[in-house]
Amino acid sequence: MQQRARIALLGAGAGIVLLLAVDFATFHVLRVERLDARLFDGFGGLRAHPHVSGVAGLLAGLADPGSYLLLCVVPLAIAVLRRRGDLALLAAVVLLGSGATTHVLKALLDQARSAALVDVRAPLRGAWPSGHATAAMALALCLVLVSAPRWRGRAALGGAAFALGVGYSVLTLGWHYPDDVIGGFLVAFTWMSLGVAAHTRLRREGRPVAGRFRSTAASRDLVPLGAGVLAVLAAVAAATLARPQPIVAFVRAHELLVAGAGGLGTLAVALAAAMVVVLRRA
Repeated sequence: MQQRARIALLGAGAGIVLLLAVDFATFHVLRVERLDARLFDGFGGLRAHPHVSGVAGLLAGLADPGSYLLLCVVPLAIAVLRRRGDLALLAAVVLLGSGATTHVLKALLDQARSAALVDVRAPLRGAWPSGHATAAMALALCLVLVSAPRWRGRAALGGAAFALGVGYSVLTLGWHYPDDVIGGFLVAFTWMSLGVAAHTRLRREGRPVAGRFRSTAASRDLVPLGAGVLAVLAAVAAATLARPQPIVAFVRAHELLVAGAGGLGTLAVALAAAMVVVLRRA
């Protein structure tokens, strides 16, 4: 029990430190700003493909307020069906708190991007962190939270894929810079880590928090998530072997885009996996 609380607090602390680091780099390190702008241009180039643009619009729309409210019913309903009212309450707090925090940060950190980026057609103020990315990652982590132990790995895989799809989409549509998406992911993770730590402490002190976490070994829970990542890598490898010339040519022409997309994917999977670890049996 104490171990889970400590790990969750460490996760929250790491989330806060990373948030501060990303904020500083986003607005005060010119090299990072230029890299951010180049990645923004790379993702924006995908809009030239009509099918990509259409899919991006659909995925990003899932994090719009109306659609998102409907999706938020899913983790709450799962918790209620499992008779875990405490987890339903915690999920609601995380969903609301992370969204509110993002809006507050947008207002407090309404800084102008570097003058070196004035030629980039992107939101230059009030875009960090991304509200869509925050909402998507918060929902993903809430799914992990409320799922039964044997389903946590699958929930982490599906949640990470959803958050990543929304993140890629807002970049492709030109709504945000990559650093905005990273910031949104970290806000959601920090809130969930703090929520799990608080829930655990309240139980330990005997306060009226119903229910308890039930989880299996973290390594077992992570198997579905790892299998999903390996399946994606295998599919990419198979596609490259089937059509090596066009794929290799695309990668060579868009090396930074591929690296940036891979980095965001790694972050999304890592945050989901970290939450599975936090929820393991203490």
